[in-house]
Amino acid sequence: MSFYTSLSGLKNAQTDLNVIAHNIANAETNGFKKSRVDFGDIVAGSAYANPRMIQGIGSTAEAITQNFAMGPIEQTGSALDLAITGDGFFATRSLADGEIMFTRNGAFGMDEAGYVQDGTGNVLQIFAPGADPLVDAPIDAQVPLTNGAGAAFAGLTVNLDGTVVASYADGTNEDVGTVALTSFASPTGLRQMGSANWSATGISGAPTYGVPGEGAFGNVMSGALERSNVDIAEELVSLITAQRYFQANAKAIDTATQISQTVINLRT
Repeated sequence: MSFYTSLSGLKNAQTDLNVIAHNIANAETNGFKKSRVDFGDIVAGSAYANPRMIQGIGSTAEAITQNFAMGPIEQTGSALDLAITGDGFFATRSLADGEIMFTRNGAFGMDEAGYVQDGTGNVLQIFAPGADPLVDAPIDAQVPLTNGAGAAFAGLTVNLDGTVVASYADGTNEDVGTVALTSFASPTGLRQMGSANWSATGISGAPTYGVPGEGAFGNVMSGALERSNVDIAEELVSLITAQRYFQANAKAIDTATQISQTVINLRT
């Protein structure tokens, strides 16, 4: 029995090492959120067993929980590099299949069609000018390449309140819309999709939409990006702890093997 008890510990140590390694590998990934492994003990015994005689039979990884604490903000100077200075997620829509995803990575750019997207075909969602976030659905952020007078697009500005303003060669400005932010009842229930993107699940609940600076939503800072919230020093300490955890369980298996060998070699 001790073999299987220690084996569960080895498997959990491996899971812990994998999660820590993933955190360290993404220490420079914009908008990345670190994770941790939550363990639980396993106990087996019938209802009629003496509670003072029940032995544990190992441990299990109950959950891999994401930490959505805000990462440090880095100034970049690019107008379409956006950081949320508080709670909330950017919403994006895939041009390929229409899937809605959510991210804290605000590294956006404008493509040849005027879409404000993340470089992989996921378009930033905004509210049209005058829209009510409580009633109206967000739309794709697409900037007209010419205005009504035929003047060419010259630049884009995103204000703290999330309003997106396009400038044109004739000196006029045009309100494109307001950046849509989302929140969730249980963000730890979001499914990781890669590239610092998440999708909603039944555990996270449906997204609640709003605009920057209102309610629980933070403001949007243009010319800045949110870095990964991974603390390298903290992860290295966790790495050492996980290594010791693995070694201790391996040693327990080695000890059980020696005891079994001793029993087998007994002679009457």
